[in-house]
Amino acid sequence: MKFQELNLIPALLQALNEVGYETPTPIQAQSIPALLEGRDLFGCAQTGTGKTAAFALPILQAIQATKQTDKSKTIKALILAPTRELAIQIGENIADYSKHLSVKHAVIFGGVSQHPQTDALRRGLDILVATPGRLLDLMQQGLISLNSIEYFVLDEADRMLDMGFINDIKKVIAKLPAKRQSLFFSATISPEINKLAQTLLKDPAFVKVTPISSTAELVAQSVYYVNKEDKRALLRHILKNPEVEHALVFTRTKHGADKIVKELKKVGINAEAIHGNKSQNARERALNGFKNRTIRVLVATDIASRGIDVDQLSHVINFELPEVAETYVHRIGRTGRAGHQGIALSFCSNDEISYLKSIRKLINKDIQIVESHPFLGKL
Repeated sequence: MKFQELNLIPALLQALNEVGYETPTPIQAQSIPALLEGRDLFGCAQTGTGKTAAFALPILQAIQATKQTDKSKTIKALILAPTRELAIQIGENIADYSKHLSVKHAVIFGGVSQHPQTDALRRGLDILVATPGRLLDLMQQGLISLNSIEYFVLDEADRMLDMGFINDIKKVIAKLPAKRQSLFFSATISPEINKLAQTLLKDPAFVKVTPISSTAELVAQSVYYVNKEDKRALLRHILKNPEVEHALVFTRTKHGADKIVKELKKVGINAEAIHGNKSQNARERALNGFKNRTIRVLVATDIASRGIDVDQLSHVINFELPEVAETYVHRIGRTGRAGHQGIALSFCSNDEISYLKSIRKLINKDIQIVESHPFLGKL
């Protein structure tokens, strides 16, 4: 299937061609027709499946169709994302897709001055991408009204709940018009997710792609047994290999991420950390440096990593295994994209054996054990 078969307008097809999109991903192929018909949607899809285009393209097309008759400057679409990084990435994608349209958008998030954001709001816009905290703050200040919202997207709902945003989400939903098209995306489906979806959606189309238990076939996975105190030495050892061109390293804590970066810089490895304690400018500098490959290693916590989407990322390294098995799938899904090979390496210490067992059970496959390294731990 080609994008031309999805009834998208020429201006969108031109933009897609310019960014190199030729064939829709499964979630795009299944979601776009239902959304163009005006249906609500429950999309179950993990990071890297192309869901931003799945919801953005129909919304852009619908808003563009009304531009001739609707000259108002009110916000018509609200996209709610859990983190600044993801909100920024969604905004960048919308900018790419809408370059030949007259649709205006803005991105708002906390941790920075609100003045440039409120200036954009005053000028008028069609699509608002927001994180919950800053959105509610500006609503309380009377700077944002949701009365004209026709399209509402709740992205990464499972991460929203993990981050404790449930009450904020409910406050936002309470301010939305009853008549609207609602889109709900989550990588996992739990009772809590289902309950939230039922409060938001009316007779939705249901699209599920790339089950959470599946890991990319193009990702080679291996595990290194290592004592906890030897992990940083093992990481330095692995990074001596020039084949590790570009590595995203996951830690559980912000402090741990900073400590790793400090040690890597001491041995001449260009590395930066990205986590919630970093300023917005520092996070964007690190992310941009990683994307343009001036930074070889990016060390991230799971929450801060949402929105990291890097072409041809060669390696994902789990410095610490995640406590939740599904998170492992999210992590390694950052590599092996768009037909490129990827490598996922995991360090496992004695206290993480139970996490490894859960991961193996979830993905239903063995992970190769690497024994030929100088820091082999006794487990």
